[in-house]
Amino acid sequence: MLKENVDVLIIGAGPSGCVAASYLHNNGINVKVVERSKFPRFVIGESLIPRVMDHFEEAGLLDALNAMDFEKKFGARFLRGKELCLFDFSQKFGEGWDWTWQVPRADFDNTLAQEVIRKGIDLEFETEVLNVVFDGSDSVTTVRGKDGESREIHAKFIIDSSGYGRVLPRILKLDAPSSIPENSSMFSHVKDIKRPEGVEGTQITFDILETKVWLWVIPFSNGNTSIGVVGPTSYIKSLGENTTEALKAVIKESDFYRDRFEGVDFLFEPHKIENYSCSVTRLCGPGYTLTGNSSEFLDPVFSSGVCFATESGMLSAKLFLKELKGEKVDWDTEYTAYMRRGVDVFATYVKEWYTGNLQTLFFHRPENPDVKEKICSVLAGYVWNEENPFVKKHDRVIKSMAYMLQNGQNEESAQ
Repeated sequence: MLKENVDVLIIGAGPSGCVAASYLHNNGINVKVVERSKFPRFVIGESLIPRVMDHFEEAGLLDALNAMDFEKKFGARFLRGKELCLFDFSQKFGEGWDWTWQVPRADFDNTLAQEVIRKGIDLEFETEVLNVVFDGSDSVTTVRGKDGESREIHAKFIIDSSGYGRVLPRILKLDAPSSIPENSSMFSHVKDIKRPEGVEGTQITFDILETKVWLWVIPFSNGNTSIGVVGPTSYIKSLGENTTEALKAVIKESDFYRDRFEGVDFLFEPHKIENYSCSVTRLCGPGYTLTGNSSEFLDPVFSSGVCFATESGMLSAKLFLKELKGEKVDWDTEYTAYMRRGVDVFATYVKEWYTGNLQTLFFHRPENPDVKEKICSVLAGYVWNEENPFVKKHDRVIKSMAYMLQNGQNEESAQ
């Protein structure tokens, strides 16, 4: 069997894998990336948040993405009937990027992958991981390429960025149930022929149909728009097996978008993903880390997926470099505990969204600008900034403030 040796093997060529690969390559590390799919390929997760821009810039990938002229995202709009809550990323607590993109992921991911290849990084498409065996922190990974031949890749470290493929969680039996309620989604793209001019036509919107059911509308710069519905799995199943008719029926429930998308055909039969939230028993071990959706996927309501992917990919790369230089790395503290802090913050916001408490804060009038800018920072992905009380006290501040608002009390004391 053919063998090859690398410093780091990265499984998966999505945003996490590309950020890690590019950063390591820029620092002189011999990296190999294997990707089961052939790019471009469809994947969901089309709305980014500003924190990812830090990672693309640091990995040297920002120029290639800028050249694609993706639709810029300066904030997010939440609707509930005639109620409106608009977040502007330039009006957030603390430092950080004020904008990001909303993207067709097939084009976006392919741009990242092609830039990685242009840099001289060895990236193989249509290559499947069959098995991984660890000897301490060293590993031997058996892969099968598109030619059908198997071979071994010997590595000092593995970064599993395989996303929904969850390669190492499957091989090492690390899967665990998520603490997020069981939700499902259904989605497609349309040619947005009735798109309004100006900001209205480009703005990402979350339209709340019921407390636990919401519609996303994500316009792209190519004239297409992503439309999807999220709700409890029981609700999605109740819509029936014909996904085209089901999604059309949901869109008709939206007072705001019914006319815009009436009579507009889907560009592909709507996809359905059931019970998508997932977790793992551990995020790292001797010789490996799990990143992005390989480790944990929460819920799409706050677009955190790519952010956690690139954050964990970049951190994995940095800690491996630190260890390679002979410095001590406490992986449980510097990787697992760090990533868990961010996941826990977002998980709280997701849970409180579905309890209705966060929606109470969003739509309460008059608005509290101080509260809004602190929540905005969380929605922008800066969930590790513990100077923000809505990060540091995430486990109680939303619930306490919603209770006070519902009972006519001053919310300032909850912070």
